[in-house]
Amino acid sequence: MEKELKEKELKEKLDKAIWVARSLFERSRTTGSSANLSFLHGKTMYITISGSCFGTLDAEQFAAMDLDGNLLGSKRPSKEWPLHLAVYQQKPRTGAVIHTHGAGAVLWSFVPPEDEEDCIPACTPYLRMKLGKVCMVPYQQPGSQALFDAFKVRVMSGDGYLLKRHGAVVPGKDIMDAFYSIEELEETARIAWELRRAGASMVAYAAVDSASESTIIC
Repeated sequence: MEKELKEKELKEKLDKAIWVARSLFERSRTTGSSANLSFLHGKTMYITISGSCFGTLDAEQFAAMDLDGNLLGSKRPSKEWPLHLAVYQQKPRTGAVIHTHGAGAVLWSFVPPEDEEDCIPACTPYLRMKLGKVCMVPYQQPGSQALFDAFKVRVMSGDGYLLKRHGAVVPGKDIMDAFYSIEELEETARIAWELRRAGASMVAYAAVDSASESTIIC
């Protein structure tokens, strides 16, 4: 009975992960085979396999790994699995991680941040409410050990992460929580970019952060 319940729970998690992936792909939040996501089931990390596409993702396109980074089975995980593992190891309340190359996030990553630990201006209150602060990770070659090392030392410096010239990495307590948060990050980055294009970078746009009741400047 316990085994059946665990299998049912795993299927539900896979179904939600597949829905999230396809939703992101169908709305052009990611393209091709560039994105990856993962979730925890017990002490096992399930992560999309290398070369998988969010638009055609299915339950057979997940690799399993333990939390020491050992592969469980023969499927080859996304080469960026160390990004996911670093979050799970350092933030034990995390249940899922999503990494995409959304245009808004990538564009904003070219803007030199005033604060690397809070690099996306909260032009509306919702980035703070849904996610928190976003930490900038300096550019390193995608899939390289240098990137994984740079990311690992910054995990505790933010609630989400913006990889320079690369994309966003967002954790959540489960896959839907991570989905809502990466949507908010991407949308806020797009709004900030459009305001900058409109010449509003030196203008103060005040928004009330309902969590802290402080003024956020964009």
